[in-house]
Amino acid sequence: MAKEQNVSAIRQVPAAIEAEQALLGAIIRKPDCFDLIGGMVTAEDFYLAEHQHIFAAIDGMYTKSKQIDPITLANALLEYGDRDEVGGLQYIATLAENVPTTANVKDYAAIVKDKSTLRHLIDACDEINKDAYEESDPVRTIVDAAEQRIFNITHEVGTKDLRHVRDVLQVVYKNLEVLSENHGPTAGVKTGFSGLDHLLVEMGKADLIIVGARPGMGKTSFALNVATNVAKASKKAVAIFSLEMSAEQLVTRVLSSEAMVDSNHLRTGILTPEEWDNIAMVTEELSGCDIYIDDTTEIGTTEIKSKLRRIQNLGLVVIDYLGLMKVNTKIDSRAQQVGELSRNLKIMAKDLGIPILCCAQLNRGTEGRGNESKRPTLSDLRDSGSIEQDADVVLFLYRDSYYSDIAGKDDEESAKNANIAEIIVAKNRHGAVDNIKMGWVSQFSKFRTLDTTQGP
Repeated sequence: MAKEQNVSAIRQVPAAIEAEQALLGAIIRKPDCFDLIGGMVTAEDFYLAEHQHIFAAIDGMYTKSKQIDPITLANALLEYGDRDEVGGLQYIATLAENVPTTANVKDYAAIVKDKSTLRHLIDACDEINKDAYEESDPVRTIVDAAEQRIFNITHEVGTKDLRHVRDVLQVVYKNLEVLSENHGPTAGVKTGFSGLDHLLVEMGKADLIIVGARPGMGKTSFALNVATNVAKASKKAVAIFSLEMSAEQLVTRVLSSEAMVDSNHLRTGILTPEEWDNIAMVTEELSGCDIYIDDTTEIGTTEIKSKLRRIQNLGLVVIDYLGLMKVNTKIDSRAQQVGELSRNLKIMAKDLGIPILCCAQLNRGTEGRGNESKRPTLSDLRDSGSIEQDADVVLFLYRDSYYSDIAGKDDEESAKNANIAEIIVAKNRHGAVDNIKMGWVSQFSKFRTLDTTQGP
């Protein structure tokens, strides 16, 4: 035990004072160096407070296009009230004189950033230790908070070098050759609905796809239909996170739509021999698909991501639904919470390189509008406009029969539209927007393609 205490006593906080001095000195001696390291480090990445003040002053001068040299920098520090805290003009001049070479400025910046990341990691571990020892929150909350702290460190925004258009053109041209040889997209994932796939050109890697609808429109059924189609056709794994329904309820819906067995029959257990045969056949087929279901009632993006990293050959993630997801950060405004969730989902889709299909509720405003204007628009997304900004694709589900049922109508027009649904593509970052007619079979909770002339 004594040996462990001695080891702990000699531990030093990760810091590279010489690298900090060399980085600052290189910029003071040759201000153009700042062009090379802009965005790589911030003032908070420096260990010494005086170095933080100096870099902050340099950053402010650079932004305002002011000339940087020991005299002007000392004057800027004086204006900020920090000149005495950094040792004055003498220390600034010493930094510029003692820098080994300005050619290695990016290496100095990388060292400073690495040490800063290690310090942040130590701070996060200290906070995790403190929470674990105090036991003031439920264990699941403590674990989620720990994952979020690590997640925040590993997802700090980085910068990329500028790329010449000729280099990007080469990549695009090669991609076009691959598409041409394969007669269509190979990287995306098909929804299984030809009209929708034709418009979207499939669900692309890193796409965040929002499916919005009023309760009862069938957004869960649509999401499950897409998930099943992907799992069967692509042979890739599909992960479904259900925050509202149990895994058994979801699978019952899938059985109903795939076996074409009335959902009421599945709930009562009164089935015909033919229905039993269909269920047995579908059960065997689905058992061979890699579909994973998580019905945790409270779950956040950090926990979802940690679970997804364990799944091999992941092709699609379905989340039902956004409004029930948990936010680990302390934000009072629900709109800001939803905005945080949508941003994290987009980052997750990009990091994992897979499409994420997430269901979302709509405001009640659609209910008070006339029949022709009940079709949802982007402004109807509940809680936050950030959803619209972060999403690559926004789909709305709409059925005239939904409102006819509410109004108790039983006329010829209502009967005609009973099995018709619309998928409204309200946003498509990759192409056009349009309305697509779909078949809706309510007793099977199943959407079907009506227009087979579009797409393959």
